Amino acid sequence: MTGTGAAGLGRVFNEVPELYDRTRPGYPDALFADLAEVTGLGERSRVLEVGCGTGQATRPLAALGCQVTAVEPGDGMAALARRRLAAFGNVSVESSAFEDWDDRGRRFDVLLAASSWHWVDQAAGWPRARGVLRPGGWMALLGHVTVRTPGEPDMYAETADLHERFAPGDPSWGHPPLEEEVRAGSEGWGPAVADPGGLFGPAAARWYPGVLWFDGAGFADYLRTLSIYRKLGAGVREPLLDAIAERVRTRLGDRVPLRYLSMLRAGQRAG
Repeated sequence: MTGTGAAGLGRVFNEVPELYDRTRPGYPDALFADLAEVTGLGERSRVLEVGCGTGQATRPLAALGCQVTAVEPGDGMAALARRRLAAFGNVSVESSAFEDWDDRGRRFDVLLAASSWHWVDQAAGWPRARGVLRPGGWMALLGHVTVRTPGEPDMYAETADLHERFAPGDPSWGHPPLEEEVRAGSEGWGPAVADPGGLFGPAAARWYPGVLWFDGAGFADYLRTLSIYRKLGAGVREPLLDAIAERVRTRLGDRVPLRYLSMLRAGQRAG
């Protein structure tokens, strides 16, 4: 893996674009219906998507009839997004980090970032976002938070000894929060990004529960797309994930849920 800061970690997904596209959860229709209601997004709206990845959020935007300019720093992710979105004539995918992207004077009604804004340099990103939005435009952040349900097997608890054996002392390992904890304790723009200050108004937050089911091999593949595992050397990561897959097969009946809350936060450009 190359790169050490947030930008470097964000680009590790470029190592596994097909796996990312196959295993990561998408976003529910209800979220995009609410996005349209809150922001006035609709046919012919001009949307800038920052960090489009493989196009998981781009496809619903294109289906709404929006004119979408998608910016993606990873060449592999961008290439896959272009293939996935080839049927849409209202989408263009440009290869660039948002901080370096040439807007060529274009202005947008909505800037959307799906599971990507925390990889942007926040000091540069928020002013840039305001600058490329027209007056009255909207900023929308989408994402997923893994949660757990009381009484249900927790994959992270079931594999804690494996994590400690292969990657001892790593503070990234831990139990997901309960759903009600996430809903109660996460307001505004959320804890994963910087406060935009006076550049944007307060953000309204909405949540959408979802679940994906994996067998042991599928769950290991999902973990292979997470930055906390990508940053491990392959000599540590692969034996760890093989052991996790075996644990799921032998102790959990080869079937585990990934429960998550999809999130929409939207706020209007100030001034």
